[in-house]
Amino acid sequence: MTADVDVLIVGAGLSGICAAHYLGDRCPDKTFAMWEARDEIGGTWDLFRYPGIRSDSEMYTLGFSFFPWKGQHAIADGGSILEYLRAAADDQGVTERVEFRRRVVSAHWSSEHATWTVSAVDPHTEERHELTCRFLWWCSGYYDYAAGYTPDFAGRDDFAGQFVHPQHWPADLDCSGKRVVVIGSGATAMTLVPALARQAAHVTMLQRTPGYVLSRPQRDVIARGLTYVLGSSIGSRLARWKNVFLATAFYELARWQPRAMRAILLSQVRRAIGSEAVADHFSPTYDVWDQRVCIIPDQDFFRAFTGERATVVTDHIERFTPRGVALKSGAELEADVIVSATGFRLQFAGGAQIWVDGETLSSADGVMYKGAMLSGIPNSALVIGYTNASWTLKSELIAAYVCRLLKHMDEHGHRECRPRRPDDLVVQPLINFSSGYVERARAVLPAQGTRLPWRVYQNYLLDSYLFGHAPVDDGALEFR
Repeated sequence: MTADVDVLIVGAGLSGICAAHYLGDRCPDKTFAMWEARDEIGGTWDLFRYPGIRSDSEMYTLGFSFFPWKGQHAIADGGSILEYLRAAADDQGVTERVEFRRRVVSAHWSSEHATWTVSAVDPHTEERHELTCRFLWWCSGYYDYAAGYTPDFAGRDDFAGQFVHPQHWPADLDCSGKRVVVIGSGATAMTLVPALARQAAHVTMLQRTPGYVLSRPQRDVIARGLTYVLGSSIGSRLARWKNVFLATAFYELARWQPRAMRAILLSQVRRAIGSEAVADHFSPTYDVWDQRVCIIPDQDFFRAFTGERATVVTDHIERFTPRGVALKSGAELEADVIVSATGFRLQFAGGAQIWVDGETLSSADGVMYKGAMLSGIPNSALVIGYTNASWTLKSELIAAYVCRLLKHMDEHGHRECRPRRPDDLVVQPLINFSSGYVERARAVLPAQGTRLPWRVYQNYLLDSYLFGHAPVDDGALEFR
């Protein structure tokens, strides 16, 4: 059986663009196709359109090493990031390779033929498409694009105003002069509050528990200086490594000295807000990096609470009322618009069914190999970014590794490679976070091991060696 292409890349967002570049650059003899479920390039950055949408990773590491970020802001808004991704795709010749409106619904592996048969549907017409490939590369992230997570709020239908989730923000929603309640305390809420406070009559951020917040300058003066003096290529590379070292040091210090890091972050909040009463709403009970630390630019989130346009309330919801939200404390928050910034749903492989030789496999039953492949699934890679650094850093490491793997297979005449989980491997959760979106996804997330190469490290410096220099044939991959 002859495959249609050597490699199928699923997804044309950040990870997919990265994969296409590395394949074209390092494996120019490989044929590949790209399928994207949406109508445009951009993935997450094409999906989210809520007010103030931005990245909380700085652009010198969120941007590609092969297409340096040249924007003015290190922490960029969503529109600028989407523009950048489309420019990168055009520059790398990726755009013309993408087949849009191809939502993968199933993938069947045949060991007899050493091929994947991948099926997709057009989300608009339900037209079906099929393609065979030798290697399947999932670059679809782990968000469920169909719907975000919304708790089952009691009395939700009683609310007379407008109820929205940020993942599907109505293009015609105007909050000018309205009372808005934003439910949540994560990165989405901290992005929405300052943006809405500039137009709404009043914004209330309603949270059950506080989260850690770190303010960073929107402009990276050192990075701009490096690119000005040394040029875009060298300057961006140095700026990238500078930020990698700073982020790694911040994370490791927080895990080593959690009390000291907690004191540093909370003192920043108190200085920025200037009100002890308000600052108490940003004093988490857990250690730094037990959940993701939210990055904000130039203290914009803190500044929203220094005037009269925004307040923060820490309480639990009793039920929705026609006028707003009744709290367990007995208070009621009146609102014209309620925004449920309550998180997202996670899924693997875009929710597609995966079959290996007629047997269906669940991601929850697998163990991650190097954080790039799943035990028992042959000739397939998937991209999961870092939780403590930018998604792109891990995407590029995985892309370079997949190219090494494909070359190794060609050199040794292998048609199949499959991670084999050792019988004595002790496993643990893939993401050691207590965040709600992680806890809710335990049933779909694979596990990780307690030793290499089955353990997933949140450390770019270590991964640079493991992906770039450790032997491909390490005894954990079974070649045929």
